[in-house]
Amino acid sequence: MPAKPGIQFRKLKPNAVLPAYMTALAAGLDVCALPEKPLCLAPGERVLVPTGLAVAIEPGFEIQVRPRSGLALHHGISLVNSPGTIDADYRGEIGIIIINHGQESFSIASGDRIAQLVVSPVVQCHITEVNELSETDRGAAGFGHTGISGVKK
Repeated sequence: MPAKPGIQFRKLKPNAVLPAYMTALAAGLDVCALPEKPLCLAPGERVLVPTGLAVAIEPGFEIQVRPRSGLALHHGISLVNSPGTIDADYRGEIGIIIINHGQESFSIASGDRIAQLVVSPVVQCHITEVNELSETDRGAAGFGHTGISGVKK
């Protein structure tokens, strides 16, 4: 099993809640909201929700910010930029950009678990400009080129 990367969280406000794995084999740490007062998102509305936390991520890793499936299924709550990325050199407050795709207003209070944080390795690449790219069977075929059914075209 690979070594666990070191992640340090700093509470920017005393009542901030440290992220936590909610089950023994969870991939993501649940992260909690810390708005100054409860927020109410109307259908179609989006908002930046503060967490009261800052983070130091070990070089070579990122944190991906992902929606919580229960909020998505039961309330239509998701993240606008999913997955969001927290880079290893960012030290500001973690904010979660939430959108209400549901048909009813949704309230967010301090301490509510609003997203999950997944620690992932990062590989930076070497960029080379070329005049031509190698050919493949797929070529430039894009969106929907394989169809919908489970049978290969």
